[in-house]
Amino acid sequence: MKHDIFSLKGKVAIVTGGNQGIGKVVAGYIADAGADVIIFDKNDATAVAEEIAEEYGVRTGAIICNVTDPEDVKKAIGEAAEKMGTLDLLFNNAGICLHKDALDCTPKDWLKVIGVNLNGIFFVAQAFGRYLVSNGKSGNIVNTASMSATIVNIPQGQASYNSSKAGVAHLTKSLAVEWAEKGIRVNSISPGYIMTEMTGTVRKDWRDFWVSTIPFKRMGKPEELAGAVIYLLSDASTYTSGCDMLIDGCFTAV
Repeated sequence: MKHDIFSLKGKVAIVTGGNQGIGKVVAGYIADAGADVIIFDKNDATAVAEEIAEEYGVRTGAIICNVTDPEDVKKAIGEAAEKMGTLDLLFNNAGICLHKDALDCTPKDWLKVIGVNLNGIFFVAQAFGRYLVSNGKSGNIVNTASMSATIVNIPQGQASYNSSKAGVAHLTKSLAVEWAEKGIRVNSISPGYIMTEMTGTVRKDWRDFWVSTIPFKRMGKPEELAGAVIYLLSDASTYTSGCDMLIDGCFTAV
């Protein structure tokens, strides 16, 4: 390419929830696009970071972070900036899912899902945004929402997850408008059913039903999300903000 507008060279990217699943796979692709990567996860992701550094020849790091704790997030952002020298990009991806009917969902269940999936997304985005503004920098954020922000999944009950992801999609638009004048773009991806460690433990009859209702007749792979994330983080999308990109094998189109 004469104009390498998809390159992330010279940038530093935070990836939350990067120890496994979508976060781990996409973190590798972000590194392949040239960015240095630092992973935030509730577990120690040092081994993942080291694998990425060895494979792609970029600088990496890992910080244990509880995204539901704003003070812990603030501390992690400061530590990441000090370790990496600067921060430019955020793939705000950490999330959990609870398959539980609404009538059986306890207050603790509800608060746990909302705490990680919505509060956590906000706390990390807020702390990252504050870092950018205080340092006079522009930057890009990609949040992970879900097609569950748009549709109601069946046969499983998961009202807590659906509600949290709908919140992420609208939070993305709200932050995009508020921060446009600050040079901070905020977008989200909304994956459909993706085969990861998390979905791999779901009942087989449910997974079979999902596949039967997806026009592509298969679940997606984490690497099939990477191109969208890189597009939204890169200079290829400088006029794109407040976008929620569905990547679902046509599931929500029918």
